[in-house]
Amino acid sequence: MFEKLNLLIPFGNFIRNKSIQNFLFLAIIQSSNVLISIISMPLLIQSIGVDQFGLVNLALSVIILLNILVGFGYNLSAPREVAILQGNKEALSHVVSNVFSGKVLLAALAAFMILIGVFGLNLFEGYQMILVFSVLLLFSEATLPLWFFQGMEKMKLVSIANIFSKLLFLMGIVLFIHSPEQSKWVNFLMGFFGLGINLLLLAYIHSFLGIQFYRPEFSAIWKSLKDNSLLFLSNLASHISINGGLIILSFFSVAETLGMYSLAERVIMVLRMFPALIIQAIFPSASRLFKENQTAFYVFLKRVYFRVLGIGAIISTSAYFSAPFIIKVLSRSELEESVIYLQILSIVPFLACLNIGNITIMLVSDLKQLLFRASWMMCAYMVTVSLILTSMLGAIGLCLAIASTEIVVFLICLVLLYRHNRTLVHGFYS
Repeated sequence: MFEKLNLLIPFGNFIRNKSIQNFLFLAIIQSSNVLISIISMPLLIQSIGVDQFGLVNLALSVIILLNILVGFGYNLSAPREVAILQGNKEALSHVVSNVFSGKVLLAALAAFMILIGVFGLNLFEGYQMILVFSVLLLFSEATLPLWFFQGMEKMKLVSIANIFSKLLFLMGIVLFIHSPEQSKWVNFLMGFFGLGINLLLLAYIHSFLGIQFYRPEFSAIWKSLKDNSLLFLSNLASHISINGGLIILSFFSVAETLGMYSLAERVIMVLRMFPALIIQAIFPSASRLFKENQTAFYVFLKRVYFRVLGIGAIISTSAYFSAPFIIKVLSRSELEESVIYLQILSIVPFLACLNIGNITIMLVSDLKQLLFRASWMMCAYMVTVSLILTSMLGAIGLCLAIASTEIVVFLICLVLLYRHNRTLVHGFYS
């Protein structure tokens, strides 16, 4: 994989470049998360059954959605502040203290919303206790110092810590999860080990990097929340569009169907990471070329684009034909419905690759407002079409809605770019 990325990014000293090191360690974190997730799937299905596996994933989907609130754009804005203030320990300490305080407060708000929903409004019927025990994941997200190490350009330690916490989670599943009644502990274990490792990282930041933790400055926290609101809303819209399908399906299907769909969805979400990682990889070089020589930028982006489309086509084709084998390996049983869902969704990685050019142009041109509009238009389409098709066709309808969303967002971005700046569109597509 890295050899392919090296061909796609034409600049020297690949490994020694700190920006590229950041990307590589981020890729390692994502890869380890994916690997542990894949390993845990057959273990969980065997231990708690397909129906409880679906409910655990449904609760996790709710938590991940609320984690967008906990993150509130800090994961994009905070690394820049940390990078700027690396040499000023006093100012950096105040920033770090305020970011952590803000995220913990948001986690407490999200946890309160879940408790009110469960015990006050009797929502989330069927998986209420699983969701309540999953609340610890909110505080694990709040205390994750990934943004700090990214800004400091010291990603090695946090990458190792992330892998270690996931291995502890896997060990916890093997040792403690043996029956469907224990399904409520699955997400709890993930949050428990994640929070524990994060607290050790915070101790390291304080003891070895000289960062002091001060009382929260609420005026500074409020200002950062206002500054990050657009990033938060864009992230929220994108997340709902890509990962909200399972929540929508829960309104129309039983737990067993949720389990079989979530199995196929997890596989596709892993494969869909490919275009996102490519954008992260080419972004620094693309930004430099766009600023210095736009002709060279378009040549570079076209070369990357067509190669990525080819690889995306191979990934989607391979996923389609190997779907029965993938499902059998992960579930250790014959789940024909999961195979059908995976085969329908197999086109998603290729369709997601279509939009790499448009997204890269928006990013290098600093068209945040345009990206914000595209995200929410995509979200509105996905939710509307998913509700209609899922109510009519069940999980198959949801699969069709998700696949069509990738096509629609490509067209939305293309039209918005064309209306905003036709020169950008002609430069790339001509």
